[in-house]
Amino acid sequence: MPLRDSPLLRIALFEVLEKARCFSPKAQITLWQIILPRSSTKSAEEIIAEPLLIHQIGDKKQRQQKVEDLLQCVGLSSNVMERYPHEFSGGQRQRVGIARALALSPRFLVCDEPISALDVSVQAQIVNLLKQLQKERQLTYLFIAHDLAMVKYLSTRVAVMYLGQIVELAPSAELYAQPMHPYTQALLSAIPIPIHSSKKKRTRIVLSGRCSQPHQRLPWLPLC
Repeated sequence: MPLRDSPLLRIALFEVLEKARCFSPKAQITLWQIILPRSSTKSAEEIIAEPLLIHQIGDKKQRQQKVEDLLQCVGLSSNVMERYPHEFSGGQRQRVGIARALALSPRFLVCDEPISALDVSVQAQIVNLLKQLQKERQLTYLFIAHDLAMVKYLSTRVAVMYLGQIVELAPSAELYAQPMHPYTQALLSAIPIPIHSSKKKRTRIVLSGRCSQPHQRLPWLPLC
Protein backbone atom coordinates (compact mmCIF):
# COMPACT_ATOMS: atom_id res chain seq x y z
CA MET A 1 0.00 0.00 0.00
CA PRO A 2 1.44 3.43 -0.95
CA LEU A 3 2.36 5.56 2.06
CA ARG A 4 -0.07 8.31 1.03
CA ASP A 5 -2.95 5.82 1.29
CA SER A 6 -1.95 4.58 4.75
CA PRO A 7 -4.76 4.92 7.35
CA LEU A 8 -2.17 5.87 9.97
CA LEU A 9 -0.90 8.71 7.78
CA ARG A 10 -4.43 9.96 7.23
CA ILE A 11 -5.09 9.92 10.97
CA ALA A 12 -1.81 11.74 11.67
CA LEU A 13 -2.61 14.35 9.00
CA PHE A 14 -6.08 14.87 10.43
CA GLU A 15 -4.61 15.42 13.91
CA VAL A 16 -2.12 17.96 12.56
CA LEU A 17 -4.85 19.86 10.69
CA GLU A 18 -7.10 19.78 13.74
CA LYS A 19 -4.36 21.21 15.94
CA ALA A 20 -3.65 23.90 13.34
CA ARG A 21 -7.34 24.77 13.18
CA CYS A 22 -7.49 25.14 16.96
CA PHE A 23 -4.25 27.15 17.11
CA SER A 24 -4.99 29.52 14.23
CA PRO A 25 -7.52 31.74 16.05
CA LYS A 26 -5.02 32.26 18.88
CA ALA A 27 -2.17 33.42 16.65
CA GLN A 28 -2.42 35.75 13.68
CA ILE A 29 -0.06 37.79 11.50
CA THR A 30 0.02 41.24 9.97
CA LEU A 31 2.46 41.89 7.13
CA TRP A 32 4.16 44.90 5.59
CA GLN A 33 2.09 44.32 2.45
CA ILE A 34 -1.18 43.02 3.83
CA ILE A 35 -3.11 43.58 0.58
CA LEU A 36 -1.93 40.68 -1.57
CA PRO A 37 -2.86 40.27 -5.25
CA ARG A 38 -5.58 37.73 -4.42
CA SER A 39 -7.30 40.24 -2.13
CA SER A 40 -6.90 43.35 -4.31
CA THR A 41 -10.37 42.83 -5.78
CA LYS A 42 -12.05 42.42 -2.38
CA SER A 43 -13.60 45.20 -0.35
CA ALA A 44 -12.33 46.08 3.13
CA GLU A 45 -15.34 44.27 4.60
CA GLU A 46 -14.55 41.07 2.69
CA ILE A 47 -10.86 41.21 3.63
CA ILE A 48 -11.54 41.67 7.36
CA ALA A 49 -14.43 39.18 7.49
CA GLU A 50 -12.55 36.40 5.68
CA PRO A 51 -11.12 34.77 8.86
CA LEU A 52 -14.62 34.77 10.40
CA LEU A 53 -16.00 33.13 7.26
CA ILE A 54 -13.25 30.49 7.20
CA HIS A 55 -13.86 29.55 10.82
CA GLN A 56 -17.65 29.75 10.36
CA ILE A 57 -18.15 32.36 13.05
CA GLY A 58 -21.51 34.14 13.09
CA ASP A 59 -23.99 34.81 10.31
CA LYS A 60 -23.66 37.53 7.68
CA LYS A 61 -25.20 40.24 9.88
CA GLN A 62 -23.03 39.32 12.87
CA ARG A 63 -19.89 39.32 10.74
CA GLN A 64 -20.80 42.73 9.33
CA GLN A 65 -21.20 44.11 12.85
CA LYS A 66 -17.87 42.57 13.86
CA VAL A 67 -16.16 44.25 10.90
CA GLU A 68 -17.63 47.62 11.89
CA ASP A 69 -16.35 47.17 15.46
CA LEU A 70 -12.89 46.20 14.23
CA LEU A 71 -12.68 49.19 11.90
CA GLN A 72 -13.58 51.49 14.76
CA CYS A 73 -10.98 49.73 16.92
CA VAL A 74 -8.18 50.57 14.46
CA GLY A 75 -9.31 54.15 13.91
CA LEU A 76 -11.31 53.81 10.68
CA SER A 77 -14.93 54.67 9.98
CA SER A 78 -17.44 52.02 9.02
CA ASN A 79 -18.02 54.10 5.88
CA VAL A 80 -14.90 52.54 4.34
CA MET A 81 -16.26 49.00 4.40
CA GLU A 82 -17.11 48.99 0.70
CA ARG A 83 -13.83 50.54 -0.42
CA TYR A 84 -11.19 48.57 -2.28
CA PRO A 85 -7.45 48.47 -1.48
CA HIS A 86 -6.44 50.95 -4.19
CA GLU A 87 -8.75 53.53 -2.58
CA PHE A 88 -6.81 53.51 0.70
CA SER A 89 -3.58 55.21 1.71
CA GLY A 90 -0.69 53.07 2.93
CA GLY A 91 -1.52 53.76 6.57
CA GLN A 92 -5.19 52.95 6.05
CA ARG A 93 -4.33 49.67 4.33
CA GLN A 94 -2.15 48.72 7.28
CA ARG A 95 -5.04 49.49 9.66
CA VAL A 96 -7.28 47.21 7.59
CA GLY A 97 -4.62 44.51 7.87
CA ILE A 98 -4.47 44.92 11.65
CA ALA A 99 -8.28 44.76 11.85
CA ARG A 100 -8.21 41.50 9.89
CA ALA A 101 -5.56 40.07 12.21
CA LEU A 102 -7.74 40.91 15.22
CA ALA A 103 -10.91 39.39 13.76
CA LEU A 104 -10.51 36.10 15.64
CA SER A 105 -9.48 37.79 18.91
CA PRO A 106 -5.98 36.27 18.98
CA ARG A 107 -3.67 36.31 21.97
CA PHE A 108 -0.45 36.30 19.90
CA LEU A 109 0.20 38.57 16.92
CA VAL A 110 3.17 38.36 14.56
CA CYS A 111 3.93 41.82 13.19
CA ASP A 112 6.24 41.25 10.22
CA GLU A 113 7.68 44.61 9.15
CA PRO A 114 4.29 46.33 9.64
CA ILE A 115 5.70 49.85 9.20
CA SER A 116 8.57 49.43 6.72
CA ALA A 117 6.56 50.61 3.69
CA LEU A 118 5.06 53.67 5.43
CA ASP A 119 6.08 57.31 5.75
CA VAL A 120 7.74 58.29 9.03
CA SER A 121 4.72 60.19 10.36
CA VAL A 122 2.40 57.31 9.53
CA GLN A 123 4.82 54.82 11.10
CA ALA A 124 4.45 56.57 14.45
CA GLN A 125 0.64 56.40 14.18
CA ILE A 126 0.66 52.65 13.45
CA VAL A 127 3.14 51.89 16.24
CA ASN A 128 1.05 53.90 18.71
CA LEU A 129 -2.02 51.98 17.56
CA LEU A 130 -0.22 48.67 18.15
CA LYS A 131 0.83 49.88 21.59
CA GLN A 132 -2.75 50.84 22.43
CA LEU A 133 -4.18 47.54 21.19
CA GLN A 134 -1.56 45.60 23.11
CA LYS A 135 -2.66 47.26 26.33
CA GLU A 136 -6.40 47.04 25.66
CA ARG A 137 -6.44 43.43 24.44
CA GLN A 138 -3.54 42.02 26.45
CA LEU A 139 -1.76 40.97 23.26
CA THR A 140 1.66 39.41 22.91
CA TYR A 141 3.60 40.65 19.87
CA LEU A 142 6.45 39.20 17.87
CA PHE A 143 7.51 42.49 16.30
CA ILE A 144 9.91 42.02 13.37
CA ALA A 145 11.57 45.20 12.12
CA HIS A 146 14.81 46.87 11.05
CA ASP A 147 13.93 50.17 12.73
CA LEU A 148 15.64 49.71 16.09
CA ALA A 149 14.13 52.88 17.55
CA MET A 150 10.63 51.50 16.97
CA VAL A 151 11.68 48.11 18.32
CA LYS A 152 12.86 49.76 21.53
CA TYR A 153 9.59 51.67 21.89
CA LEU A 154 7.35 48.65 21.47
CA SER A 155 9.27 45.68 22.84
CA THR A 156 10.05 44.37 26.30
CA ARG A 157 12.56 41.76 25.06
CA VAL A 158 14.69 41.99 21.95
CA ALA A 159 16.37 39.28 19.90
CA VAL A 160 19.07 40.28 17.41
CA MET A 161 19.56 37.97 14.43
CA TYR A 162 22.57 37.57 12.17
CA LEU A 163 22.55 35.21 9.18
CA GLY A 164 19.34 33.63 10.38
CA GLN A 165 20.56 32.94 13.92
CA ILE A 166 19.81 34.72 17.20
CA VAL A 167 23.10 36.14 18.46
CA GLU A 168 21.77 38.17 21.40
CA LEU A 169 18.58 38.05 23.47
CA ALA A 170 17.92 40.36 26.40
CA PRO A 171 15.35 42.67 28.01
CA SER A 172 14.94 45.77 25.88
CA ALA A 173 16.33 48.29 28.38
CA GLU A 174 19.34 46.08 29.11
CA LEU A 175 20.16 45.40 25.47
CA TYR A 176 19.99 49.05 24.43
CA ALA A 177 21.98 50.23 27.46
CA GLN A 178 24.73 47.62 27.28
CA PRO A 179 24.81 45.54 24.09
CA MET A 180 27.20 42.63 24.39
CA HIS A 181 27.50 41.30 20.87
CA PRO A 182 29.59 43.22 18.28
CA TYR A 183 26.83 42.96 15.67
CA THR A 184 24.29 44.42 18.13
CA GLN A 185 26.72 47.20 18.99
CA ALA A 186 27.14 48.03 15.31
CA LEU A 187 23.37 48.07 14.73
CA LEU A 188 22.71 50.39 17.66
CA SER A 189 25.51 52.73 16.63
CA ALA A 190 23.71 53.23 13.29
CA ILE A 191 20.51 54.63 14.87
CA PRO A 192 20.22 58.28 13.75
CA ILE A 193 20.25 60.98 16.43
CA PRO A 194 18.08 64.09 15.77
CA ILE A 195 20.08 67.25 15.12
CA HIS A 196 18.65 69.12 18.14
CA SER A 197 18.73 66.13 20.48
CA SER A 198 20.46 66.50 23.85
CA LYS A 199 21.93 63.02 23.49
CA LYS A 200 25.65 62.74 22.91
CA LYS A 201 26.79 61.85 19.44
CA ARG A 202 27.67 58.16 19.27
CA THR A 203 30.61 56.71 17.42
CA ARG A 204 29.59 54.69 14.41
CA ILE A 205 30.87 51.14 14.57
CA VAL A 206 31.76 49.66 11.21
CA LEU A 207 32.42 45.94 11.26
CA SER A 208 35.38 44.72 9.26
CA GLY A 209 35.88 41.30 7.78
CA ARG A 210 33.48 39.28 5.70
CA CYS A 211 30.13 37.60 6.30
CA SER A 212 30.52 33.97 7.25
CA GLN A 213 28.50 31.06 5.96
CA PRO A 214 25.25 30.56 7.90
CA HIS A 215 26.10 26.93 8.73
CA GLN A 216 29.31 27.79 10.60
CA ARG A 217 29.29 27.32 14.37
CA LEU A 218 30.25 30.95 15.04
CA PRO A 219 29.07 32.90 11.96
CA TRP A 220 29.93 36.27 13.50
CA LEU A 221 33.52 35.38 14.49
CA PRO A 222 35.26 37.08 11.50
CA LEU A 223 33.51 40.34 12.44
CA CYS A 224 34.66 40.30 16.08
